[in-house]
Formats: sequence, C-alpha cells, structure tokens
Amino acid sequence: MLLLPALLILGLFLYYPQVDVFLLSLHRVALLGARKVFVGFDNYRNLFTSPEYLHSFTVTLIFVMGVVIPGLAISLGLAALANQKIRGARLYRTALIWPYALSPAAAGTIWFFLFSPVAGLVNYFLDQTFGIKPDWFGDKHLALFLITATAVWKNLGYNVIFYLAALQNIPKELLEAAQVDGAGAFRRFWKVTFPLLSPTTFFLLTMNMIYAFFETFPIVDIMTRGGPGDATNVLIYNLYRDGFRFFKTGLASAQSVVLFIFVVILTLIQFKALERRVHYGA
Repeated sequence: MLLLPALLILGLFLYYPQVDVFLLSLHRVALLGARKVFVGFDNYRNLFTSPEYLHSFTVTLIFVMGVVIPGLAISLGLAALANQKIRGARLYRTALIWPYALSPAAAGTIWFFLFSPVAGLVNYFLDQTFGIKPDWFGDKHLALFLITATAVWKNLGYNVIFYLAALQNIPKELLEAAQVDGAGAFRRFWKVTFPLLSPTTFFLLTMNMIYAFFETFPIVDIMTRGGPGDATNVLIYNLYRDGFRFFKTGLASAQSVVLFIFVVILTLIQFKALERRVHYGA
C-alpha cells in the first residue's frame, strides 16, 4: 500500500508509454495515428537494412565517445585545479559550474553565434590572426567536432561538481604518506587520488553516456539540424526527424525501442566490466 502511489505514477508515466511505443513499433501508422496497420518486425528490418540509419549509428558512437571520454578528462583536470587553495577559488568554481545552469538550447545558441561563419567572434579572431575563416557548419568533420565540443562544455559544470566534492573528501593523510614516501605530484594523483575517485568516475561515466545519447537533441537541432549531409544526424535527432517531420510514427517508435535497448546493453556491459575496478574504501 505504501508503494502504490509510486507504482501508479511509474505505471502511468513510464511503463505504459514504453509498452505503447513498443506496440506502435509493430505497426505502420498513417494519418497521424488515425490508421494503424500491423506489420510485425518490418520496421526493425527496415532500420537495420537502411544505410542512412546505420550511418546515424556510427555518427552517434563517435559523438558519444567524444562527449564522454574527453568530457570526463577535462572535468577532472579542471576540478583538480579548482581544488587548489588559491585566491578567488570560489569565483573560479562558480565560473566552471555556470555552463550547467544553461539549458542545452541556450548552450547551442551561444556556440552557434560564436562560430557563425558570417558574424561569429571565433571566425573574426581567426581571420584577423591567421587569415582563415573555417566553415564550421558546412564541413562534415568540423560540424561534428563543434556539436561534440558544445555538448562537452554544456556538461562540464555537472562533472566538476561531483569531482570537486570527491576530491575534497579524499583523506589528506594518504596523500601526505605518499609524499613522505617520495611520490611526486603526478604519481600521487595517479596512484592515490585517481583510484579513490573511481566511484565518482563510474557514476559520471554512466550519467554522461545517458546525457550524450538522450539530452543533446536541442544542441544538434539548433546548430546543425543533422547536417551537413547527415554528418551530425545522431540517433535521437534521426528519431525526431522521422517521427515529427516525416510523421513515420511506427518507424520512429522502432528507433526509440532500439535506442533504449542499445543504451541498456551498453550500461550493463559497463557495469560488468568496470564495477570490479571501483574502490569504495580508502
């Protein structure tokens, strides 16, 4: 009885939509849902025989790796610097956390205008300094790099908060003992600090992967809309495009199911492979 309210809410807003999406993925839907024709697993078959969808899979994997791995590395480095006892440390920490307060749409808009080929400050600086004006949104590689960098910047504050809290909870006695034993700064960080950060890293690895797969749609939509030439057409944007622009509801539902299963499998593999390396004690 105590769990009933929570189960009702979960059933209404989580479990029922999941079941409904799966059922829709087995149909070809026309006239905005007014007509449904059962087609079995044809939508899934069409997906995995589509070169465009397989290309979107590849782009997404590159994008997710670019967001998660460099994002965590940069965040850890910034958190380590912000953890130093220096004048104005609070100001620096606030500045590092600030990007997370922005919505993904706001972050995408800021970076879009910064890198605009016509009026962007970045191209103005590069033109004045080096005499070059890269076409950030017209070049496939630059466009993918740009949305990846924007997604990393947007999530830096979230990662820094957790890493900073974890660094401040590391027992100073362990670092002092390692210093007495003759370990240098890099060796102390790699052999003492980094292993003690493994629970935080493990948590952030999962959360950043979910963020890269599901929460970066506004960045792609505002900055590139999947272009140029589908170079930034990640799975979540491809799903939106098929479902809400081309009104292929059944196909979009199948993509939603595939994306959900794929992320669950990646998460389980991550838990299986990395959980043993997580140290929860000093």
